[in-house]
Amino acid sequence: MTAARLRDGKLVALLLVVALAVVVLFAQLAPTRSAFSAKVTNSSNSAGTAAYFTCASAVDADDAGATFRYRLGEATGAKTAADSSVAASNGTYQGSMVAATPSPIACPRDTGSAYVLNGSTSFVSTPTSVRNPTTFSEEVWFRTTVAGGMLIGFGSNQVAVSGQHDRQVYINTAGQLVFGAYSSTTQVVTSPSSVTDGAWHHVVATMSAATGMRLYLDGALVASNAAYTAPENYTGYWRVGYDTVSGWPGQPNNFFFTGSMRFAAVYTTVLTPAQVANHSAAGR
Repeated sequence: MTAARLRDGKLVALLLVVALAVVVLFAQLAPTRSAFSAKVTNSSNSAGTAAYFTCASAVDADDAGATFRYRLGEATGAKTAADSSVAASNGTYQGSMVAATPSPIACPRDTGSAYVLNGSTSFVSTPTSVRNPTTFSEEVWFRTTVAGGMLIGFGSNQVAVSGQHDRQVYINTAGQLVFGAYSSTTQVVTSPSSVTDGAWHHVVATMSAATGMRLYLDGALVASNAAYTAPENYTGYWRVGYDTVSGWPGQPNNFFFTGSMRFAAVYTTVLTPAQVANHSAAGR
């Protein structure tokens, strides 16, 4: 073998080694199709798991203190609003009962439709009278574009217009949420913003001697009065969707609620801010 051929052979071998090294390097550095990458642009960003996956599981967690829990997911024409709580206090759909599945729907991971109230005959009555509830929480998901109507409240009559009525959550003429109680004088707390935007909203109103009045909207406390701690003393019925709000601040012309509802409940306890936030988050 000549010296020239030997040099050429060594050169080819060297080039092959270099080429192989380059291929290995690129194989290690190049991304694959199955790779996943993420970028955090704000060090304050955070993520977590919701306490409850569905609205049903969220309200079920507080069953021990429930007077009733109506999911309002029955089919059109239903007469009974089934109570999912241990109280087994089924309600009655009064007037027109229509069910629909609007898009979007509150609590989209829950089965069932939404209850559509027509603003003239639709509401839910409860079967059993209650003596002077002083510690309670009221809750409902709702959607409307109409200012006016009672969402949930307490009255002295089961189905007709109540002579005594308070502990009411209603929408005033400005489209704001109002929570009102009465004991010698009328006292209300009001949401700063309107809720008649056609979006789903979650409301909780609570009252007790220890905490006074609190109004939560979409999981956040929006109004309160710690000094007003005692509602009117009488025996009455909880009602959903209708009763008189005559004489109350911002009194609407129509006392019937117009819109859609899901998951109405009353508890004999004051829901904590964390419980309220969990219930709201479960429906998003």
